[in-house]
Amino acid sequence: MMSPMSEPNPAPTEATVPQMAIDVVSIFPEYLAGLQLSLIGKAVDRGQLRLNVHDLRDFTFDRHSTVDDSPYGGGAGMVMKAEPWALALEHVLADRAGHGGGSAKPTLIVPSPAGAVFDQRIAEDLAGVDHLVFACGRYEGIDQRVIDWAAEHFELRPMSIGDYVLNGGEVASMVMIEAISRLIPGVIGNPESLTEESHEDGLLEYPIYTKPSNWRGREVPEILLSGNHAAIARWRRDRRLERTAEVRPDLLARLADLSEEDLTALERFESQR
Repeated sequence: MMSPMSEPNPAPTEATVPQMAIDVVSIFPEYLAGLQLSLIGKAVDRGQLRLNVHDLRDFTFDRHSTVDDSPYGGGAGMVMKAEPWALALEHVLADRAGHGGGSAKPTLIVPSPAGAVFDQRIAEDLAGVDHLVFACGRYEGIDQRVIDWAAEHFELRPMSIGDYVLNGGEVASMVMIEAISRLIPGVIGNPESLTEESHEDGLLEYPIYTKPSNWRGREVPEILLSGNHAAIARWRRDRRLERTAEVRPDLLARLADLSEEDLTALERFESQR
């Protein structure tokens, strides 16, 4: 039975041609319901994104809708069968052609602990792609033969969101979809907010505050109330440097364009630790 999210989005009008199409294939399509919420859901409603979630079991033919079998060579766990995946991905390709997809191959992202580590730079790169497909594996993973087959029809990108193991690819796909789609022009209401976020330029974000200025005896830093925008900008930059040095020194080590003011701020911070 098809999930409500499996139904294709209505064809957009010429004025709302989607900037990106996203397809997700999973045996738990209801798991992806969160994609209908917040900014991503609004972008879909506005026609900026075309989002389809497909149930892998719709591409099986036995009465049990079997998608897995025991591994050749023995071992624990089960392996996802190749044919249902090939049929699901062929369906995605056919749907792309029906929506006037270009000649370039869509990008297939396979969440996997054996993939390259997803980061902000990769998110920025993928935000410029017109069609992303996410293959949410389960059990011990997907038969390697269909992964090899898919590499002939898609730009294949096995991707990890960290050095740990999840039960399936749904959570990882949602993380990547949110990180990527929010970078598409128009999805975030204030695009300037993207330029000051953690990892955007290699540093972590500065601390943020709102009203009241005194909360349970804790004051907002006085500089933020001064109205001196240059001084505030410097304060925020210093806090970003300090936070990165304390929490993620590995990020700081990659930066090669620190100014004299930045280096002075770091030296001051190190002397106070």
